[in-house]
Amino acid sequence: MLPTPTTASSDARAAPPRFHLLAKPSGSTCNLDCTYCFFLSKEALYPNDASRMSEATLEAYLVQLLEAHRTPEVTVAWQGGEPTLMGLDFFRRSVELVDRYKGPDQQIEYTMQTNGVLLDDQWCAFLRQHNFLVGLSVDGPPAMHDTYRVNRGGQGTHRQVMKGLATLRRHDVDVNILCTVNAANADHGAQVYRFFRDELGAEFMQFIPIVERATAQTLPLANQGWSERPGGERLLYTQTGSLVTERSVGGEQYGRFLVDIYEEWLRGDVGTVFVQLFDVTLQAYFGQYSLCIHAPICGTALALEHNGDLYSCDHYVEPNYLLGNIHDRPMLDLVASPQQREFGKHKRDSLTAQCRSCDVLRLCNGGCPKDRFVTSRDGEEGHNYLCDGLYHFYTHTQPTMTAMAQLIHQGSYADEIMTRIAADDAKRGRNDPCPCDNGTKFKNCHGAPGRRR
Repeated sequence: MLPTPTTASSDARAAPPRFHLLAKPSGSTCNLDCTYCFFLSKEALYPNDASRMSEATLEAYLVQLLEAHRTPEVTVAWQGGEPTLMGLDFFRRSVELVDRYKGPDQQIEYTMQTNGVLLDDQWCAFLRQHNFLVGLSVDGPPAMHDTYRVNRGGQGTHRQVMKGLATLRRHDVDVNILCTVNAANADHGAQVYRFFRDELGAEFMQFIPIVERATAQTLPLANQGWSERPGGERLLYTQTGSLVTERSVGGEQYGRFLVDIYEEWLRGDVGTVFVQLFDVTLQAYFGQYSLCIHAPICGTALALEHNGDLYSCDHYVEPNYLLGNIHDRPMLDLVASPQQREFGKHKRDSLTAQCRSCDVLRLCNGGCPKDRFVTSRDGEEGHNYLCDGLYHFYTHTQPTMTAMAQLIHQGSYADEIMTRIAADDAKRGRNDPCPCDNGTKFKNCHGAPGRRR
């Protein structure tokens, strides 16, 4: 029976024409035990629940998602926990429901974020058949990946993930590499990038900083990870505290990581390898913002739990940011609610004075609110923990990003920047400082033989 939500209220007119929603059909349940995965702790929100999306919730979710969009493009996005734990029949059913209820002009894009461990030929044939874009979690070469991405026995998972990737490749499934930036890989940006590009053949990459907040009281437990410990105390992760775990990337360290990759990318991969942050930074030079993290306001990237609970953001799945349940109130109402609109505007309205006077504000817009928990140089609370790194990245890339924006404005292609970089490098002495500003000689860094493809 079709679940028919109540009529949307007048608030719904304030809803964005399009938004992104990560659905978590298995809740926080996962077959791995990644040390930094704070979402494992969200099990505490539903302690007596099986954490599996029911047929009724699946149908309500898809019907309401399709109804809520006023643009032709609709993204059906699955995440976890680990979504493949739901089994292939669940996703076959989801596609059937979308085909039944989508409008004649609606274009559907399916995405799934997965650790890849359970993927086999049957799974990948299905993903290819329905043109899924798969976000695959890989943190770099084996030693870096296996530091934190472990199974429930504490063993590294790199080999299993590579097997899953090989199966995806064999079936020609589109893959986006999702790499967290953490204490294990943050000092090895170019090495991580080259591994993805040269050994995995990746053309699309995202680099996601691990910033795990804690208080002085919770830090010792937080450093142990977020999984359940028999007989031990377990924390529910919330966005509180001004300290970070030992796994977290440092602010400046994150900026150096990005610049290290950028200088590699700039010398041979513009137009052929797509790094999300580089793409959205270039968009910002045209006043366009496709990523909520660096947009002026946010609130259009929500999270749906397995039981129909809708939260303001994937990073804020916690009681204070629960908007309601789609079985009780239409999704469109929840997305357009005053609570959610205020959540989105708060990002802009809570900027510190340091942010508001910053010369890269139009590119950064203060970063993600979840990372705003340190004091600014003026002593103001609520400044971004990653500020030093983001500022380094945006100021370092400004000359070449400006040049690429000018090329595009003139009707040329951004990849023409590589010719200019090659000409500059030809004039550079081998013992000159590397342009990545890490204090190393050019010949030993981005000018080293073998650094380029």
